[in-house]
Amino acid sequence: MSTDVLIVGAGPTGLALGIDLARRGVDALVVERAGELFPGSRGKGIQPRTMEVFDDLGVLDAIHAAGGGYPVGMIWQDGQRVGEHRMFDPVEATEDSPYDEPWMVPQWRTQRILFDRLEELGGRVAFGLEATGIEQDANGVTVRLSAHGESSDGSASLRRGAGNCATSHDGPAAGNRPLSALPAVLRARYVVAADGGRSAVRRALGIGMTGETVDPNPTLVADARITGLDRDNWHIFPPRGEGDGFLAICPLAGTEDFQVTAQFPEGSSVDLSLEGVRKVVAARSHLAPEDVTEVRWASDFRPRAALADRFRDGRVFLAGDAAHIHSPAGGQGLNTSVQDAYNLGWKLGAVLRDGVDEALLETYEEERRPVAADMLGLSTSVHRGEVRRGEATRQLGLGYRESSLTAETRQAPAALRAGDRAPDGTLGGVRLFDAFRGPHWTLLAVGVEAPELPGPVGVVRGPAQESYGTGLFLVRPDGYVGWAGDTADGLPRYLARAGL
Repeated sequence: MSTDVLIVGAGPTGLALGIDLARRGVDALVVERAGELFPGSRGKGIQPRTMEVFDDLGVLDAIHAAGGGYPVGMIWQDGQRVGEHRMFDPVEATEDSPYDEPWMVPQWRTQRILFDRLEELGGRVAFGLEATGIEQDANGVTVRLSAHGESSDGSASLRRGAGNCATSHDGPAAGNRPLSALPAVLRARYVVAADGGRSAVRRALGIGMTGETVDPNPTLVADARITGLDRDNWHIFPPRGEGDGFLAICPLAGTEDFQVTAQFPEGSSVDLSLEGVRKVVAARSHLAPEDVTEVRWASDFRPRAALADRFRDGRVFLAGDAAHIHSPAGGQGLNTSVQDAYNLGWKLGAVLRDGVDEALLETYEEERRPVAADMLGLSTSVHRGEVRRGEATRQLGLGYRESSLTAETRQAPAALRAGDRAPDGTLGGVRLFDAFRGPHWTLLAVGVEAPELPGPVGVVRGPAQESYGTGLFLVRPDGYVGWAGDTADGLPRYLARAGL
């Protein structure tokens, strides 16, 4: 069996990439080692830039419906409310940035929404399959897969509709029906490792990670049902004495659950059972053990930051946690990961479906690795209390000005430059995010004449506009300005390079 792209890992990264490739008509298969989608709330914050990505991928309405805004923090001491704590610096939505603050959606629900969208587009996910060997040559990659419950001929069952199993928040998964026999060896033109911080693909390629321990203290995170607390606040219980850790209990928007987070001294063994969670909640708050009525998912981790030494090895790419591991503070990990997929998806599509030179794929690492490095530093600074959550954590200011794929040709460019995120707004009566939505390029002619362009490029014309000023702006499929000019001089050369 062969496919254009094999995506290893059905987390937010792999599912988002699968969606982007499916809508471009690229044959892709997602394989997931686990037998179900991730069942916990871990990455619960969707940053404004990722909301824009989800708008383009067709899942924003579902994300909005599934979540809610972040509640105000409430600090408790000796069973009394002693003050509020604002998690984020407030920001007002503007026409060019319509999503102003993070949106809370538990990770398990985000993944289910992405999974459903992938299915809607005809995408495929095979659960219970692990990549155990990888070899590549000039024409493709051979991946050996091992499966739970192999059949007599060594093949595995390919399934659609697995989702969360009976222990999931939404109850038993629907579907889970076999599609066809999947052989133990699969051939792909490209492979994307989206299989998490312990990536088996990354290790098989011998790609190292450079990083540091952000905090040696282990942290418990659990999804629990709790009585005796309101759902209007994020409840914070500071350490009561030396050697104690903090406790935070956050209502998870769109669910009946709370996310419990508790820090322990270095070297502690964290008890993930119902009794263990009850014990720490009762010891650090005014709640009784029996107020914790159920633990639906629990995990422990030691916050660290690490960056893969490279994001590409031949025809294999690293994305998401396989390429960068963040402290959860500041909500940067899942968001940076989804944007890896968003950057890589259109480039793979251009090479595989539009015949663009493979050199385009070299810009993935060039563009994404510096961004990931910056976001790792930001996550660590937020974790250590050195930076507040605000403008930087919303990720709207990220861009690719230094990329070899960026061309700024204007004589006196204004604040918005080639390589920057293309703002929303209205031009000639057209909402720009509506014009950008989809897998195409878009040319904005702002206060100047628009040249004739090939069919795959959408054109929007209008008078000078505050966010853009005047000029021609060629917006990439991932919503960044690739080329900007006062006139169309140089635009044909750029279009030819992009395969347009």
